[in-house]
Amino acid sequence: MDAELPYVDEHVVEIEAPADRTWHTLEAYVDSVLARPTGSVSLRLLGTSPASGFAIASQVSGERVELTGRHRFSRYRLVFSVAPGTMAGTSRLSATTYAEFPGPHGAAYRLLVIRSRLHVVATRRMLEAVRRHALAG
Repeated sequence: MDAELPYVDEHVVEIEAPADRTWHTLEAYVDSVLARPTGSVSLRLLGTSPASGFAIASQVSGERVELTGRHRFSRYRLVFSVAPGTMAGTSRLSATTYAEFPGPHGAAYRLLVIRSRLHVVATRRMLEAVRRHALAG
């Protein structure tokens, strides 16, 4: 996947758990939710590759995981990073999105998911799911 996709946005959450716990929670979330071998019906209709919507492109254990994917209307990269938080015993989890939306169908898709803020809602839900699981365990 082209590493030079345009920047879309970044979302950050502070988690009241140490960075190593947040990292292990993020790894489990990526494996069980984002990069699982099968995708939903809506992802199949979009023609996602891989079927789950995301594949792990690179990973620096304890720090960063880069997910990539594509479908009929977009090519994208989602980078999660874990770092120590602003206070002792906390961590900072960020999700940075890069994507391109080629052609008129891509432009329409961008309007649908980016301009409508559906992407913001989805990304914040991912971060919140990791936060909840890190706090629980």
